[in-house]
Amino acid sequence: MNSPPPLWIRNFVEGRFVEPDPDRSFPAVDPATGSVIARVHEADRALVDRAVTGARRALDTGWAQTPVRERAALLRRAADRIQERFEEFVAAEVADTGKPVTQARELDVARALTNFRTFADVVAAAGQESFLTELPGGRTALNYAVRKPLGVVAVIVPWNLPLLLLTWKVAPALACGNAVVVKPSEETPATATLLAEVLAEVGLPAGVYNVVHGFGPDSAGQYLVEHPSIDGVTFTGSSATGAHVMKTVAPRVRPVSFELGGKNAALVFDDVDLDEALDGLSRSVFTNTGQVCLCTERVYIQRSIFDDIAAGLAERARALRLGSPLDTETTTGPLISQAHREKVLSYFELAEQSGASIIAGGRVPELGPGLDDGSWIAPTLWTGLTNADRVVREEIFGPVAALIPFDTEAEAIALANDTDYGLAAAVWTNDLRRGHRVAQSMRVGMAWVNTWFLRDLRSPFGGVGLSGIGREGGESSLHFYTEPTNVCVQL
Repeated sequence: MNSPPPLWIRNFVEGRFVEPDPDRSFPAVDPATGSVIARVHEADRALVDRAVTGARRALDTGWAQTPVRERAALLRRAADRIQERFEEFVAAEVADTGKPVTQARELDVARALTNFRTFADVVAAAGQESFLTELPGGRTALNYAVRKPLGVVAVIVPWNLPLLLLTWKVAPALACGNAVVVKPSEETPATATLLAEVLAEVGLPAGVYNVVHGFGPDSAGQYLVEHPSIDGVTFTGSSATGAHVMKTVAPRVRPVSFELGGKNAALVFDDVDLDEALDGLSRSVFTNTGQVCLCTERVYIQRSIFDDIAAGLAERARALRLGSPLDTETTTGPLISQAHREKVLSYFELAEQSGASIIAGGRVPELGPGLDDGSWIAPTLWTGLTNADRVVREEIFGPVAALIPFDTEAEAIALANDTDYGLAAAVWTNDLRRGHRVAQSMRVGMAWVNTWFLRDLRSPFGGVGLSGIGREGGESSLHFYTEPTNVCVQL
């Protein structure tokens, strides 16, 4: 019997899907089972050039001049169409990432809808400052700014929240009148491709949204950021890759917006509501199998409640349910790949060498036929480590955390800020004054008090240090995706 033809995930350029080249492809692997579920057409340099050139043409032949109200209406139609095809997006996201279907429904695809609708509202309501100036001699002048699209934007998104972060960037870029060339992670190519179908269905002009698949070095990612016609780069991923992208675009002085790695801290004070803190910590450490840039990997706990928090969090870690992503009772999926699991496991060895005690996890679980070939790892907690250990200093990006005691507020702040990263922190306390005081002392882009991952999409999002440069969200996104021209009129 002949084998069925492979399912192809194709590039999308100038409003059309490109016929795949079987000699230039790579497998899409289900992280939960380890099985190949599709072939992905890898874009070569010529195809990336076609995508960028087509984006420039679409920009210059009308899209950039499209009225804001029409662009906002198109974003709302896109959100409506995603809603109509909701379960298709859920299935694609689960197949790509292995995450539980419940999370894909409640977080990833739901946020994609919200991203489009939010930025339709933001761009429709946005205004510009103007200044009426009195000049010598009784003259006056009016200064006002006109915002224009940045141009052709390279959008490079990671594998952990591929649809959520894709739409977080694409929605404001399109709202501002830009054309985009998207390079999704090679691990998660499906939803960026499915979004191409949706945007074509709702009437986005050909060339405004393009998708090129591939890897970083010597592949689509490199070809894209090297292209001389790219006007800016928005990237979410590792700090090392972000630094390389910045170096690549520096000779052409192109703007970048980077949300990079994190080694985020939680600070738990002894006046906290224990159950509330434990529920929040469980979410912040283990959501998406720890594969969220905002996840907590360092938990600093006031000494008087250290044993209670450690025991309670270990109990919650052991209660997490690993299993088929399609089972609505599953709470925790696999890591994205075998290669990433090997990286995470290397930190298990480092923790052991540093004298850590394992109070939960610390192993590769056995889940039975059909799943044992997937990239699974048990949610893991360590005690006995300090800020001097590599496990506490380096981003691991898995369902792991080190629990470390502290005595005073000043010590907790010093420990939390003792890092090269600066993305997020969470402060757990019932003392309102302390909550404000400590949160404002964190060297991070975002600090939560008695919560985690709660967002108003109009607020600025980003990090400092190795965690990134620039801000997106609300008007911060509009500032990145547009260039202002000041007009001065003497009256």
